[in-house]
Order: sequence, then structure tokens, then C-alpha cells
Amino acid sequence: MPAGRRFSIGVIAASQVAAMTLWFSATAIIPALRAEHGLDSTTASLFTSAVQLGFVVGTLISTFFGLADRFDPRRLFMWSALVAAAANASILLLDPSSAPVIALRFATGVCMAGIYPVGMKLASTWAKGDMGMLLGLLVGALTLGSAAPHLFNALGGIDWQLTLAAGSASALVAAFTIRLSGIGPNVGKPPPFNPRLALAALTSPSLRLANLGYLGHMWELYAMWAWIGLFLHASFRVSFAEEATAAVAAAFVTFATIGIGALGCILGGAFADRWGRTTLTMLAMAVSGTCALVIGALFGGEPVLLIVVCLIWGVAVIADSAQFSASVAELSDRSLVGTMLTIQTSMGFMLTLLTIHLVPLLVESFGWSYAFSFLAIGPYIGVFAMWRLRRHPDAVKLAGGRR
Repeated sequence: MPAGRRFSIGVIAASQVAAMTLWFSATAIIPALRAEHGLDSTTASLFTSAVQLGFVVGTLISTFFGLADRFDPRRLFMWSALVAAAANASILLLDPSSAPVIALRFATGVCMAGIYPVGMKLASTWAKGDMGMLLGLLVGALTLGSAAPHLFNALGGIDWQLTLAAGSASALVAAFTIRLSGIGPNVGKPPPFNPRLALAALTSPSLRLANLGYLGHMWELYAMWAWIGLFLHASFRVSFAEEATAAVAAAFVTFATIGIGALGCILGGAFADRWGRTTLTMLAMAVSGTCALVIGALFGGEPVLLIVVCLIWGVAVIADSAQFSASVAELSDRSLVGTMLTIQTSMGFMLTLLTIHLVPLLVESFGWSYAFSFLAIGPYIGVFAMWRLRRHPDAVKLAGGRR
């Protein structure tokens, strides 16, 4: 008996949560590795950026061959999760500061190209006038999955081996549960192999604006997610007398800051479906960009106020993410949705390679009080791009005409 809509959406979301724990499984353990193995800033940055680079390479391969549109997405998701889980678990056999670990993080990123955009494409096949909510649910799943390693870290007493093992086990479960989902009716006929089809992401004016908005969003998002934990740890070391207290508090607050974004994704999806994609994205980026500007002023200050601003930032920084994907899905030919989503994420994650490595350089030059301020550039550019898209004739395709 074919899987129903609600059941399939639930399975896709749960599988996405479980598989995405791999993304930040190594990033979450950086404070512990710095204390135990003397990890330097460059290697610490590579723990995250190697995944980003691998993801970019994976999405380029997927886009070139049209994998997300030409093959059963559930099978592609399954095999990607299996290989990624094995790569992540293999880190436990190596010296965490060695070059092979970075190579394994790269391999994990390549596999993520078969998980994140493929899961979104699979969810979009079930849309019934609620594309924003569905993709919001999927990005919320990504957010929870990305936050989970910080929770594993906190509950495991900052045991980095446990965090890595838990992430791999979680992805292994996802590899098998995804096969329980069905494919919805909103799926186009697989296109013939033609790499030039991907150029529509750049040649169509409306798609180009949607992608520019997404790039502004991505300029900020992953740099914030990658470094907010170390920012909080450094801040709490000033606020709390004991190092152990600061480390555990930072792990829990980092989990909350990233994890609360799942609520932002769901609420953002409902808002966008009702009042418009461009409305929601401009509002969210205006708030998140402002948080990036002011958060540094709270460094080493009152922990409660810092936590409140972090939670607001955590909601706003991801609330709009799914709506860029929903916009691309609505503006694209149905048979090319998977490819367009893949090329969009490829461009976005390529940009994150720059911002992830810039933050520690800014910390060394100016300190944590100013390091996040430059992230505000991206969301403010994104606001301008989505305002332009709102005025474009193609905007009537967004959210049933609600722009």
C-alpha cells in the first residue's frame, strides 16, 4: 500500500533530522579537541569548511548529471546517508588533528548533496498550496539535525567520541527510514541528460533574484552556526568562574540557539504561505542582520541578555531559508525542480567557505566584540534582492500570488 501524504512527510522530516546530525558532528567537538589535542584555528575552521566544500562538489556533480531529477530520490538519500555515516565514524579511528580527518569531513559533505536538497525535492512532490510550510518543515529538520551534536556534546559530558558515534548511528537510522516514504504526485517527467539546463538558475531574472536573496542569507547563516558555540564559550568564560560550567553552558545554549531555528522555519513557512515569500524573507533578514550587528556588544556581559539575543538570532537567521527554496521550486519548470534546488544550494554553500574562514581571522584582529558584525552585509543585500523580486512579474507564481 503506497505511503500517504502525512506519513511520508513525517518520515522525510524525521530522516532529515537524523541524517543532518553529521553536518556539525565534528564542529560541535572543537572546544574539546582544542583542549585535548591543541587544535589550531585553521584546522578548526576546516572541520566545518571541508564539509561545505564537499557539499559544493557533490551538488555540482548532482547538477551536472541531474541526479536529483533522474533517479529515485529515496534511494539516492539512502546511499548518501550510509556512506556519510561510515565516513563520520571513521574519524574515531584517527588522530583528530590529522589530514585524513579533513578528507573524511570532505567526503561527508559530498554525501550531504544527496540528502539535503534531495529531501527538499521529495517533500515538494507532496505540496498542496503549502510549499512554504513543507519546505519550512524540512529546513527545520535540517536545523534540529545541525543542533543535535551540540546536545550530544552537552549530555555526554563533552565526550567528543560519543558525539561522533551518536551522529553516525543517527544517520544510519535515517538511511533505512527514508525508504518508508512515498513520492507525491507533484513530480515531473525526468528530463534528458543536458547539463545546460542548470543555466536557468542564472539566466532567468526571477530565479536569479531568488538565488541572490539566498546567497545573502547564506553569507550569514553557516558562519553564525559554525562559530556561535566558541563565541558563547569565550563569553561564558568571562561570566562564570569555572571552566567546566562555561563549557557545558555554552554547549546547551548553542544547541538552543541553533535548535530554536526549527520553530522559526515552521512559523516562517506558515507566514510565507499566507502573507508572501518576499514579505517573510525581507523581515527575517532585517532582524537577523541587526542581531549580527549588536551581538558583539554583549560579549562577556550579562548571560541572560546574551542568551535572549542569541535565541532571537537563532529564530531569524533560518526562518527564511526554506522560502528561497520554495521560491525556486515555484519559479522553475516542474521537471527541473531538483536540479534548480541543487544548484541553488551549491552556490550558497560555496559562499559559506569564505565567511566561515573569515570569522576566526576577524576574531584574531578585532576580538569577538566585532567579529560577527560583517555578517550583516549578506542579509541586507538579500533584503534588496527580494524587494526586487517582489516587483518582478514572475512574483505572481510565489505562494499562490501572495508574493
